[in-house]
Amino acid sequence: MKHTLNDEERRQLDQRIADAEKRTGAQIVLAVIERSDAYAELPWKAFALGASIAGLLVLVMNLLCPLTSASPAALLAIVMMLGAGAGFALLSVFVADFATLFLHTHRAEVETRQYAESLFLSRQMFATSKRKAVLLLVSLFERQVVVLPDNGLTQHLNQDATEKIIKHMRPYLKAGQTARALETGLKKLEENISGDERSASFVNELPNDIIEEKGA
Repeated sequence: MKHTLNDEERRQLDQRIADAEKRTGAQIVLAVIERSDAYAELPWKAFALGASIAGLLVLVMNLLCPLTSASPAALLAIVMMLGAGAGFALLSVFVADFATLFLHTHRAEVETRQYAESLFLSRQMFATSKRKAVLLLVSLFERQVVVLPDNGLTQHLNQDATEKIIKHMRPYLKAGQTARALETGLKKLEENISGDERSASFVNELPNDIIEEKGA
């Protein structure tokens, strides 16, 4: 996939991760995912909307200027409805902002959460010695953020704390400023995690490189 972050943004964030880890004693992993699920139903929803709008237009046209023959009227209705439906479906495939209009917020949250949990397991983030790892994941298509802490950090990163972190990140994510959103999230993570280890005693058990994946 095409990287969302440029080299300079990655370098700065990698350094910020390293500094935050030393100050907090936590293992922090950032991830940027293009989309968390394929959402095969979205083009069909778009098709249904397009066909419905075209059907309404056909009805209005027939009321205002009815055709004398039934066959041309039926053919016109079929062509308009199928054409509009297909056009809306194609838009949902190639234009992400249009496709998200048909994506329910709860579904987006669930799929992003599931992707984050899968990534947490596949990267074995649970295997750190003090179970003090946290995954901060951004899914671009859904415009969702997940903060997923391991057992050693749940006291500092409870539901209220993670919701506040996400709240601070969301405006930048909506504006397309992914690097700024991640930087803000990293800063808020550091504020919430009380470090009890000195810099000299910290051992980095997970790579600081930011994960970038295409996703589903």
